[in-house]
Amino acid sequence: MASYDAFDPAVEINGQTVLTIVEEAMGKFSDEYRKRALAALAAEGITEPAADEWYPQQAWLNAFETIADDLQPHVLDRLGEQIPSVADWPNDFDTVPEGLQSIDEAYQRNHRGGDIGQYRFESVAERTGEVTCENPYPCPFDRGLIRGIAQQYAPVDAFVFLEETGETCRRNGDDACTYTVYW
Repeated sequence: MASYDAFDPAVEINGQTVLTIVEEAMGKFSDEYRKRALAALAAEGITEPAADEWYPQQAWLNAFETIADDLQPHVLDRLGEQIPSVADWPNDFDTVPEGLQSIDEAYQRNHRGGDIGQYRFESVAERTGEVTCENPYPCPFDRGLIRGIAQQYAPVDAFVFLEETGETCRRNGDDACTYTVYW
């Protein structure tokens, strides 16, 4: 399964998440980016996203792909990096490992209906862990998301670095990517 292809056509995404990403995260870049994101959603039939509604994940992924094509994939990296600071996120912890584990909890809260995928964190050494992203979101978005969480909870003296280390990648049509995170 490649990026931008939902694992299950029944999967939905929470409207509040859609609004937060479009209005707050994309809006931080510029009003023009926000408008382009809204246009991409409208092209998928989501004309006035509402916080209390659920939308087909595939429509959201199609809009995501349009945004990446229009604004370049690096925008998805920067967008992912912002998600922890703008989204409703579990925050009853204060360490990088707990933060990286919270990615799956947040993901599960904001998606429903069938096989939505997952994020798995495993500690591999002191200040090093692996995050496996088994979901239909693009690699640049997940890299930014992981980096954003790690930076938020890393010690002040830490330099956060991540690299793709898995044997599979969604860019190649696989279902998962694995990243090693150092902090």
